[in-house]
Amino acid sequence: MLAAETNRDSFELPHAQHFEGFTVNYDELFTDEQVNMPLLRQRAFNLRWAQQPDDVLALTAADPDFPVAPEIRKALGDYVSSGVLSYGPAEGLPSFRRVVADTLMARRNIDCTPERILAADSAASAMFVIARYALRPGDEVIIFDPVDFLFKASAEVAGAKAVLCPIDSKTGAIDMDGMRKLITPKTKMISVCNPHNPLGLVLSEQDLRAIGEMAVEHDLWIMNDEIWSDIVFDPVRFVSIASLSPEIARRTMTVCGFSKHYGLAGLRIGFLVAPTDEVYEGLVAVSTAPTTAWGAATLSQVGAQAAYEHGGSWLDAFLRHLTKIRDYAAGRLANMPGITVRPPDATYLLFPDVTAYGMSSTEMADYLLEEARVAVVPGVAQWFGPGAEGHIRIAFPTSMAIISEALDRIEAALAKRAQAFGDVSRRFLPRAPDAAVDVVVRFGQLAGPPGLRP
Repeated sequence: MLAAETNRDSFELPHAQHFEGFTVNYDELFTDEQVNMPLLRQRAFNLRWAQQPDDVLALTAADPDFPVAPEIRKALGDYVSSGVLSYGPAEGLPSFRRVVADTLMARRNIDCTPERILAADSAASAMFVIARYALRPGDEVIIFDPVDFLFKASAEVAGAKAVLCPIDSKTGAIDMDGMRKLITPKTKMISVCNPHNPLGLVLSEQDLRAIGEMAVEHDLWIMNDEIWSDIVFDPVRFVSIASLSPEIARRTMTVCGFSKHYGLAGLRIGFLVAPTDEVYEGLVAVSTAPTTAWGAATLSQVGAQAAYEHGGSWLDAFLRHLTKIRDYAAGRLANMPGITVRPPDATYLLFPDVTAYGMSSTEMADYLLEEARVAVVPGVAQWFGPGAEGHIRIAFPTSMAIISEALDRIEAALAKRAQAFGDVSRRFLPRAPDAAVDVVVRFGQLAGPPGLRP
């Protein structure tokens, strides 16, 4: 079986493994008790626990609440305890680059070599390097709408203009004919976010091939962000656009990182993959890595390498946990009057439509913060583009107790809002399309666990 047809590895790992002479049940690493709230309140920034009042539940930035895998902690500890923290190679440790190349070949069917892997201080940073390499002032780059704000920001830093291609937030459909019409003589790149933030969509091979063939036909680059590619729920299968054909691969620059699936956001570590030696040399030059003004910390690469080499059992358990949370949370939301939600195929993000409540995305986020004491991300242009308006983003890489308590609070706040308008049935849209409800019911149970413990 080709790796491009699988989520990760093609074999199943048992739930318990031996580590350092002990038997570890990895599923037990994702129980309610494993969330260390005192430390999160100190260390989890980027709109998360450390930046919220103590009585607020943070479902904001996409960053796990659970401690990282024991294998990663051991690798970091062993490296630091050696006492030698010297400069590393400007382009990345040879062992890190080798492991990344081997992993992409095995899991993604991407034809790459260690010599074309550039270590970066995050996937976001790698996106900006690609933009500076591929774009010039006045150029245009096609990006999805909605999509993570970094796609627009990276284009604008290079002096280019981001041109928006809409994605239907309810169905995930991309208008390929519409995308083709956006191509002009100024267009130099198409940016792909797969799996998609914030919709949780996994792009089909058909859509990816259409995008790739467009790029080949019009001599365009592809910036391919796959940072969510290891958080994909069965039975969906992820395919990398860089694996589709040699012609498409030659135009594709891929970025990835370790913050979403392995919880290493604080290490600031990612990488980019160049399709040719010539492109690689150009990327290195614009990155300024040879000057030591830019690059990935050696310690961060050690942790990331351990994640790829030894973090498989932990990640499998994390996916099992996330599947339960997704099914439960999507079901709860779909049964709240006026809420329409599409269960994600990937990521740990929910993006419910809240327009039926007569509030903008910002107003709804503010209302939930004040009334429910739950922090969510509003679907505003600042974060996701104009196509996100009318939605809120809920991140769920947390415990069942926390997500259950948060949804209890949200449900109570929405009920209070509905009562203020009298007859809900006359003012609000139906709770969800029948198809969406069918998906939710098929995926999981609607009954929840006890509330959050103090």
